[in-house]
Amino acid sequence: MGLKDRISEDLKAAMKSGDKLRLETVRTLRAALLEKEIEKRGEGPGMTAEDELTALTGAAKKRKEAIEQYRLGGRPELAEQEEKELAIIQEYLPRQLTDDEITLIVREAVAQSGASGAGDFGKVMPLVMKQVKGRADGKVVQTIVKKTLGVA
Repeated sequence: MGLKDRISEDLKAAMKSGDKLRLETVRTLRAALLEKEIEKRGEGPGMTAEDELTALTGAAKKRKEAIEQYRLGGRPELAEQEEKELAIIQEYLPRQLTDDEITLIVREAVAQSGASGAGDFGKVMPLVMKQVKGRADGKVVQTIVKKTLGVA
């Protein structure tokens, strides 16, 4: 079953169960996928698994940013709501890599690119992001790459 089909089935199940939070979150995900599908029309094969992953990763990123902003703004109840939505979205995303797993990938990319210092950040980052797409937060990857390259 594809991701789009799974989301449609989960939407029906949420309607039947009366779980309003899951229903709204899954509706938002379906809308994001439809938006991406419309964006891809006329560009060849249509939606790919990578496109679906990009749409869901974007939704997760929005929730993470909102959580951060609500916490800074002293609105813990709204941050908690976003955290619940993020947990639902993460059910559809691949398992997230640990910091240790990301560090291994970064070290491989550093060796592969011949990077030797802070000036090579631009060489390493794209290599790593290509390998971890959808499985790691970009900010976490950036922090690990900077640490590995000795960037202050």
